[in-house]
Formats: sequence, C-alpha cells, structure tokens
Amino acid sequence: MNNINQLSKWNRDISRAIAALGGDEFFPRLIEAVNGQVPIDYPQIWLYHRDLPPRALYHQIPPSAIASQIDTYLEGPYREDPFYQASMQQPKSKLYRLSRVTLGNLEQTEYYRQYYADTGTVDEAVYLARLHAGNVINLSMMRLPQHGSFTEEEYENLYLLAEPVSELLKSHTEHDDFAVTNLIQPGIDHQIDLAFRTFGESLLSPREKDVLELMLRGYGTDTSASRLEIAVETVRRHRKSIYRKLDVCSQTDLFSLFLNSMSCLGASAGEDPLKIYMAPR
Repeated sequence: MNNINQLSKWNRDISRAIAALGGDEFFPRLIEAVNGQVPIDYPQIWLYHRDLPPRALYHQIPPSAIASQIDTYLEGPYREDPFYQASMQQPKSKLYRLSRVTLGNLEQTEYYRQYYADTGTVDEAVYLARLHAGNVINLSMMRLPQHGSFTEEEYENLYLLAEPVSELLKSHTEHDDFAVTNLIQPGIDHQIDLAFRTFGESLLSPREKDVLELMLRGYGTDTSASRLEIAVETVRRHRKSIYRKLDVCSQTDLFSLFLNSMSCLGASAGEDPLKIYMAPR
C-alpha cells in the first residue's frame, strides 16, 4: 500500500466489507478488499476446532479443483497442515506464511507429499483470528504459478492489513446468526466425543462405524487401515458404503452432515443423532 490510490481503494473496499458484517456478502467483500491490494488465488475461509473436523465456510475455488483442494485435505492431511497446527496452538500472530512456518522445509514434510504437492499452488499465507471455545477462523490465500510466490513487498502489504482483517473476521463470528450456525458453544465440548461414537450407528454396520469414526477424527485411509488392522482396499470399500448409506458424495458433505446433526445430540439421549436429524418433519 505504497500510494494514495492504493490507500483510497483499500478504504473503499474495506468499508464495503464492514457494511456486510454478519451477512452472506461479508466473506466475498473481505476477500475482494485483500485481493485489491495483493493478488491472491483460491481464497478460502476455514473454521478450526481441535476436537472437530475443519469446516470450509466459504471459498472461491473452481469446481474442477475442489476435490484436490478441499475434499482430499479433509480426508486426513489437514492434521499435518502447518496452519492447522498453528491454529490449535493458541497463535500469537494474525498472519502466517507457509514457507516461514515450515522454515523453508515444506517439500520435506509428509503434508507436502500427501497433499500439498498436488494442489498446484506455489505459496500460501493465512490471516487468523482466535475465537472462544477453541475455535479459530482463518482466511487462506494461495498463489498459483502465474502469480508466483509472494514477494517481500507483497507480504509486507499483507502484514500491514493483518490487524483489521483479523479483527473483522472475529467481529463477523460474533453476530448471532453466525454463532448459532457455526460455532461450538461453551459447555458442550464434553458431548463431542459422544457424537463421534454415536453418529451413524443406526445406519451402518459395526465395522463401517469404526471406519466412519476414524474419518471424522481426521485419519486417512492408510492410518485407518493400520489402526483397524484391515487392508487399505477394505477401508476404501467401507468408505464408499458409508457415503452411499448416509447419502453424501464427499468428505465435505459428510463433515457438514456430522456438524449439523450435533444440534440433535440432546434429544437423541445417547443414541445416533442422525435418527432425529433425518427423521421426517
């Protein structure tokens, strides 16, 4: 933000984002404001909680890239994501860059081999905002080869924007509609383990239920096979059956169904919350 024109554009764009706080247009307006200062690709808004699967709240990823960018990420690699790990360790900074978090050793990590190498991105930075009850919301900003890695000047510009962007993300989550729909409220964390153990048990076989619980806890196919002492292909077969029986098409759909069904935990009295959530109304 080196000149008066850029500053004027930022003030105009961020004012539009502020006006959209609490509404559906907030995320796209905020992303537009950041993108107006530093070109970014595949922007994504993620909600993290240490005991639950991540949730993609918003993204601007073309349909052809959703499987590699989101569905594969949710199948287990997210646990190795340096940004996820930073989010779960009470982050002090409001802006992180992947190359700095990994100390320049990204290509030597399991996360790179299992997931990141196939995303087609060359750099990434995130804005973070810490919320209550162990939640963290972040704005992920990737760079594709046509834009190249963030330059030092671009990263400095992102750094200058970190305070207002982080505070706006936090303010947005404090609106009632967002909190009720998305956030884990204080006092129910002890029920999360119950949800993992009961979700889907009324529709699945015992072995499918074992596989499902590991899926929900973020374990990939190989790790699940090792923990259950069964073949990888058997795990894959169970996963396909789980998707079919729960009428979902992807890991993203599965996690959304799980999180939405948690609203029925109390009424289910220790049984499968899906029985109530999916019951005719």
